[in-house]
Amino acid sequence: MNNNNHHYMGIEMNNQTWSLLDKKDRSEQDDIRMINYAKASLYHWRKSDKALSYAKETLKITKDNNLKDFDLAYAYESMTRAYSIAKNQNESKEWYKKAKVAGDLIVSEKDKEYFLLDLNSK
Repeated sequence: MNNNNHHYMGIEMNNQTWSLLDKKDRSEQDDIRMINYAKASLYHWRKSDKALSYAKETLKITKDNNLKDFDLAYAYESMTRAYSIAKNQNESKEWYKKAKVAGDLIVSEKDKEYFLLDLNSK
């Protein structure tokens, strides 16, 4: 798969993730699908040189819409991973700290558990 295909798939998987995030009354199956889409998006972003710009855009959308809790934690997590991919470990560590704090504040224990597993995965 070439860089353009990874770019496209990263966007598509991200869109699917956000669609499920916005869904009212998500089921447990929806949560699982959402996490899988997020992981697939991350995989493709890692193969694309545009991961950091996507993470910044995700954070901007999250802040512009005053999203909190699960959404904010994952926006920080995307910055953590994007900086790690860009080989900027100092920035990655700073965003990891923000993601960890935001993750600890997630109200739903189930969502918090999912998030912390993702945050601490490689």
